[in-house]
Amino acid sequence: MTMLTDKQAAVSGERAGSRAGLQRNRVLTLLCIVVLALMPVLPTPEFWITLGNYIGLYSIVAIGLVLLTGVGGMTSFGQAAFVGLGAYSTAYLTTQFGLSPWFGLLVGLVITMACAYVIGLITMRMSGHYLPLATIAWGLSLFFLFGNLEFLGKYDGLNGIPVLSLFGIELQSGRSMFYLIWAVVLLAVLAVQNLLNSRPGRAMRALKGGGVMAEAMGVNTAWMKVVVFVVAAVLACVSGFLYAHLQRAVNPTPFGLNYGIEYLFMAVVGGVGHVWGAVLGAGLLTILKDTLQGLLPKLLGANGNFEIIVFGVLLVLLLQYARDGLWPFLRRLFPSGPAVQRPMWPTRCRCGRSRKRAS
Repeated sequence: MTMLTDKQAAVSGERAGSRAGLQRNRVLTLLCIVVLALMPVLPTPEFWITLGNYIGLYSIVAIGLVLLTGVGGMTSFGQAAFVGLGAYSTAYLTTQFGLSPWFGLLVGLVITMACAYVIGLITMRMSGHYLPLATIAWGLSLFFLFGNLEFLGKYDGLNGIPVLSLFGIELQSGRSMFYLIWAVVLLAVLAVQNLLNSRPGRAMRALKGGGVMAEAMGVNTAWMKVVVFVVAAVLACVSGFLYAHLQRAVNPTPFGLNYGIEYLFMAVVGGVGHVWGAVLGAGLLTILKDTLQGLLPKLLGANGNFEIIVFGVLLVLLLQYARDGLWPFLRRLFPSGPAVQRPMWPTRCRCGRSRKRAS
């Protein structure tokens, strides 16, 4: 009987570990899907359903920031403005012209891609501190544009947005929107993961390490940065579309700079280099923000946005002790598989004599 070599045994052990890890990940994913599917059916309080909807909406934007910042290495504080483009597009077309919300989504995607393409061509060539400042500038510009256009209702916004209908089913409540929102979240996660595992995705990953090596391998880094920027903007637009039909009204407030900073904070807290970290960060910060808004005024005896101070302290601690976010710590609780043990049996040399591997 021919004895396996060390390399063959190691490969066999790695394959067994990867199969075990893949099976475990499938079980965990299936468990999450079952929990999400049962939440609206079970007598879950309406508050938790609403909170879950907002976590899903924020997760979609944060996933785009993982692609833009964690993979592409470009920082943006203006993603909330693209959320506003998606929300206002469907709100205006459905309330003023009575058009289908799905046509509003299509128009919103076209407008968002056109704006992101033009803005990306201008700003994505910048580097250092100029890029974040540029994203702040155009984010504020779009915010004040929403608030000063007469046909968009200025700062009062637009009301009376119709109910979203899917396959003849009207999604009138937050419980009915819950499934659609989280289905979009899962589709976004799968789409971004598949994109990153593709050939263009490998080119996108090369952007963060520096453009010289990527350009030496034939990657058009300037064009790839614009592509990443547009994809992240499209995800934000979809989130805005769902937000508009969940709230049935829009105004400029949720699309300002403060929300743009929070979206980036969510991605950083969860793990800006991990797709599932965006969902984790959105969930943690949304729950923490809601808890602090009710707890801190009681403790301090005054009203105010004290949760911003707590978020600032948390961000400093996070950047000091967990720069990769919290998702890597969570993954340690669910190892991918058993450790691969290198074989200790003797292997045969080419000379025909057996030798033992040093321990």
